[in-house]
Amino acid sequence: MLVSLTGAVELGLLYGLMALGVYITFRILDFPDLTVDGSFVTGGAIAAIMITQGYSPWLAGAAAFCGGLAAGACTGLLHTKGKINGLLSGILMMIALYSINMRIMGRPNISMLGVDIPFFAISSDVLRIGLIAVGVILIKLLLDAFLRTDLGLALRATGDNPRMIRSFGANTDTTKILGISLSNGLVALSGALITQQSGFADITIGVGMIVIGLASVIIGEAIVGARTVFWATMAALVGSIVYRIIYALALRVPWMDASDLKLITAVIVIVALVLPSSQRAWKQKNLAKKRSAELAAAASQRSAGGGR
Repeated sequence: MLVSLTGAVELGLLYGLMALGVYITFRILDFPDLTVDGSFVTGGAIAAIMITQGYSPWLAGAAAFCGGLAAGACTGLLHTKGKINGLLSGILMMIALYSINMRIMGRPNISMLGVDIPFFAISSDVLRIGLIAVGVILIKLLLDAFLRTDLGLALRATGDNPRMIRSFGANTDTTKILGISLSNGLVALSGALITQQSGFADITIGVGMIVIGLASVIIGEAIVGARTVFWATMAALVGSIVYRIIYALALRVPWMDASDLKLITAVIVIVALVLPSSQRAWKQKNLAKKRSAELAAAASQRSAGGGR
């Protein structure tokens, strides 16, 4: 049990970078980017092919990040310059990335068994997870710092009110391309780290990543909230870890099989989407009852005063 939870926390941190990328497009830009399913594999493919050819895992991670930036930039260009619907732009790029990823890998999967990756070879779970947490938190803080710069503020304003930010002279096409690129760069970096941790890359590892990312963001916001940029990005990381823990616990249910993984994912996402809206509706209902009771009490007092 403890081993599975430890693994869930480790995976949650690694997938947390993907959740941060989804947060940028989903919450900041309000852009439905399905490129994620393809760019996640792109990161893993670049990392796997470079590491098996003798390159440093650090260099492989940097190259994967750049590959994700390029994929996101293509999606952004299709949407802004090609005037293609945002959802369709992501779908088209996701389809194109399937062939591109196959070209990168040269075959459907690459095994890295026997390849020495020092970082993930650390035997102590506590030390390894601690180092991963430090690295992920550092990337989160760098993202927070960027979102507080003038360019980051323009990026956030583009998602909130593009017409207003254009009136101030900002180029919303540029900020959209930048945001989508940065998002997919983080997703690809997550894919590269997951590939290094698991020891293999496969053409199908990106299937459903956008759903997992959305679930992580929504779960995190329900738990932590999104009052400021710091807490919003922290919520994405917390949501990713909580998602992986729920996933691990669900797999320990005796009547659950490996074939039920997609069902588990769907159920978690449905609960994550329905629960916040149900809570808001419940609070509004209670507030309405409270106000009705106050108005009834006030009317009763007035009628009693008039009778005297």
